[in-house]
Amino acid sequence: MTADPTPATPVTLDLGPQARIVARLAEGVDDARLADPTPCPELAVSSLLGHLTGLAVAFRDAARKDLGVTTDTSPDATVPDIGPGWRADLARALDDLTTAWHAPDAWTGMTRAGGIDLPGAVAAAVVADELVVHGWDLARATGQEYAPDPAALRVAHTFLAAAAEEAGGGDGIFGPVVPVPADAPLLDRAVGLSGRDPSWTRSRPAGTAVR
Repeated sequence: MTADPTPATPVTLDLGPQARIVARLAEGVDDARLADPTPCPELAVSSLLGHLTGLAVAFRDAARKDLGVTTDTSPDATVPDIGPGWRADLARALDDLTTAWHAPDAWTGMTRAGGIDLPGAVAAAVVADELVVHGWDLARATGQEYAPDPAALRVAHTFLAAAAEEAGGGDGIFGPVVPVPADAPLLDRAVGLSGRDPSWTRSRPAGTAVR
């Protein structure tokens, strides 16, 4: 037997806790709120939920290295929406995402998401960021309490901070950084790095976001 020349990278983050937090937030959404605005100016609550479902499927396939339409399509290509069974669809997609990233092989080699080729470990950081920040979006838009998984939050903040530093500090990977005090909670700092104003509420939108 020949040894595998590219051994799997150890799994360094369990996405399960953050995925379950997002699923609980989605379960708590009142259907009457589906047309409400979110911190993403281009996405209503229903579109944000559709985006979460789509990204869960895309990053599931990215983890599996099952490259195709789901991994090759830019998230900006269409405004996502949801069907009548959206709660079950999202919960199932998040479960599948978690299972896929439990596999050590997901973390090694190259993969693709949103039409962009990237290392597996970087894709894992991207999906952690997506789940953390969009969890905040969904909670704020629907008036729910939100405490992200601490491990996923740390990964998301590190990813966003590195992207902003590479861009020179003023722009992050998703748009202009919103300044947040250095001693603010880590979630607020991550939200600011994502181009959102941590003070955004349904009744008093403050600032903008670009994704």
